[in-house]
Order: sequence, then C-alpha cells, then structure tokens
Amino acid sequence: MNKQQLITELQSSGLKLVDPNVGAAGRRGGAGPSDHKAVTIEGTTVMVPIYTGTADQSPYTAEADTLLLKREGKAVAPLHFPEQPQFYGLETTDGIPYWKIALLHSHDVLATTVQQTCKRYRDPETVCQFCAIEKSLDADRTIARKTPEQLAEVAEAAVRLDGVTQMVMTTGTPNTLDRGAAYLTDCARAVKARVDLPIQAQCEPPDDFGWFERMKAAGIDSLGMHLEAVEDEVRSQIMPGKADVPVSFYFEAFEAAVKVFGRGQVSTYLLAGLGDSAETLIKTCDRLIQIGVYPFVVPFVPITETPLAGHPAPTAEFMLTIYQQVGALLKISDLSSAEMKAGCAKCGACSALSTFES
Repeated sequence: MNKQQLITELQSSGLKLVDPNVGAAGRRGGAGPSDHKAVTIEGTTVMVPIYTGTADQSPYTAEADTLLLKREGKAVAPLHFPEQPQFYGLETTDGIPYWKIALLHSHDVLATTVQQTCKRYRDPETVCQFCAIEKSLDADRTIARKTPEQLAEVAEAAVRLDGVTQMVMTTGTPNTLDRGAAYLTDCARAVKARVDLPIQAQCEPPDDFGWFERMKAAGIDSLGMHLEAVEDEVRSQIMPGKADVPVSFYFEAFEAAVKVFGRGQVSTYLLAGLGDSAETLIKTCDRLIQIGVYPFVVPFVPITETPLAGHPAPTAEFMLTIYQQVGALLKISDLSSAEMKAGCAKCGACSALSTFES
C-alpha cells in the first residue's frame, strides 16, 4: 500500500489510539472537521479522526511506546505525533489560556474561530447537521468571541515559540449581511499589525462583494468560502439553513473573489460522503478549477453529538476515485495547494488530495 492509499484509508477509517493523550491535544467539537489528532506518517502530517465511533472500529491502531502504525495488528508504517505547542502554556492578562483563543492544526498552522456562535446553530430547522461549532463552547474549551487584540497576541507567540507559518480564521455566521467578513477584517488587521503571518479568512459569501477588497486591504491573503455540499437535495437535507444561499450565488462570489485575491488564492471545502455523487463532486471541482478556485475535497467525519454522528464516513475507494480525477484536473490546470499563501488547502492535512496533484 502506497502513502496515498494509506492516508486515504486512515482518514476514512480513523485511528484507534491506545493512549489518545499522546502528542499535541486533538480537537473535539468546534468549527470545521473535528474529533481529529495530528499524526505524521512517512514525513507527511495529516489530521486523522480518533474521537469518533468510526475510529473505535478502525482496523488501524497505534501505541505511543512503539510509534508504529498497525493494521489489524501488523506493522504498516512508522509514525509520530507533533508535540504540544509551547504557546498553549501561556494566558492573557485577564487569565484566558491561549489555547482557548487559537489552536495548532497539523504541525505549523494556527487556527481560530473568531466567533464561536452561528445564527443557524440553535434552530433545528436551519442547523447544518454535521456541525459542532458550539460544542467546544459548551464544554468551556473556547470563548464565544475572540478580540482582535487577543488573536494578535496569540499569533505573535505562536510564531515566536512554535514556528507557526500560517493562520486560518473562520467564523460562525452572524445575523448580518456581511456574514462575518467585517469582523474577520478587523481581526486580520490586528494580527498583521503585530506579526508578519499569512492569513486565510473563511466565511459565507457576503452580500456585498466589496468586502473582498476590504479583506485583502486588511492583510487577508487568501479566502475560503465553503460549499460543503452541492446537490440541491443533499443541501436542503443536510444544511437546510445554508441551502437558502444558492450554489449559483457562491459561484458569483468565487468569480468576484478570484479577481481580488488571484487565481489559486480562493478555495472551498467539499465534504465528500454527505450524499453528493462522485460524478457531481468531480464536475463541480472541474468548474471551480476553471475559474481559479481550489476545490479542497475532504472526507466527511461523523462528529460525536451531532445529528450525523451515526452517518457513515465515505469509503476509501470512494475518496480515491475523487482524488485521482480531481488531482489530474489540478495538474492539467497548474493549480496547486502549495502555491496558496495560507489556508486549509495549503495545509492539506485534512485530505489526501494534495498528494494526487503531481
């Protein structure tokens, strides 16, 4: 089994750890893919599900004392876990631990949800069925709103102490027409005034595309606007509130954003396994690539305590089909995650897609 197949299988099956506390702390709840831990396999750091029901049944296991990845008890590859970052040991002057403000993703990415609440989350008629954005808030693992000053302070420390090379800022969607772009702009401006760190901001498409110019002027280097699902039936079932924003509006926003941030500096998440067919996902990726948007295809992870906790993760075979074809499309179009200045696709740890680009 080559590394591409191994990573793909791991991210679909998860990893059963004898000691889940080994290495840097994993993520439980929160925005985006969660219930993961960073694992380095043959020089590549990936985020692998470990806190899920799928991982409990995984054929893949690891023991901290041997640092070997095993499949059904047989050694497959050496592995190690990135260490807990030093900035986690610090706190603000008002006593908030830095790890409640931003977290280390993979081994060199600082990530934060600047607003940990979403206008759709508390309403069963509108909530995204896969989302756990407020779970970490309920568990007191984060704070509801990080100030620009707090983010700048933590970013400086993460660069100085742990060699962080990029920052990702996402947000729950507020009940405003800018859909979070305004606050992301304020936060990015504060960080850039303190430390020279590439930043990706992530939000839903704002009502006014003029926000793209303002975001870039504030120091945001790349932009993520996440479709997650594409087919109308899947969107209305899985994310009924967000489905009110049509795919066509996303593509209008993508084209406007590419004009500001540049080709390859705009990306979108596509969660494979929610119900979209492989054909739909591949066709959508092709369309995105043609307008200069990087389609970051990620296997769906069934997060605990969400409505989709029992939904199956996509099979490795399903993911390989998509990766192979989308990887070929990226190569033909000379669109590369490595060329992105910052962001989830730049990091690449939640997907095996980048390994199929060449």
